[in-house]
Amino acid sequence: MTNENSPALDIADVPAIEVVLTVGMHLMTAAAIACGLSADEREPDLAEARILITALAGLVTAAAPDLGAVHAAPMRDGLKSLQLAFREASLTADPPGMGPGEALTGSVI
Repeated sequence: MTNENSPALDIADVPAIEVVLTVGMHLMTAAAIACGLSADEREPDLAEARILITALAGLVTAAAPDLGAVHAAPMRDGLKSLQLAFREASLTADPPGMGPGEALTGSVI
């Protein structure tokens, strides 16, 4: 709802690439926190991290052809960094190709 004094941003006016990149950044941030990479010294929640990283892998894999190399490459790099951080934080190593999102991206080790 809008009025003359405070027009709301209409999601239809936001370019698709911006929406995808924004969602990707939210997933990356939440996954990093869940992996224990935040400055607030939270305990890692690897069950949450696994879900977030897998969702990010699905988004990046599906959207990369439409995003183009300029936008897809940093998303892939961030995803791989999170996959590696998950492996480092995990007390029990997943077999190669079985870590979060690796079914979509291939093994990161």
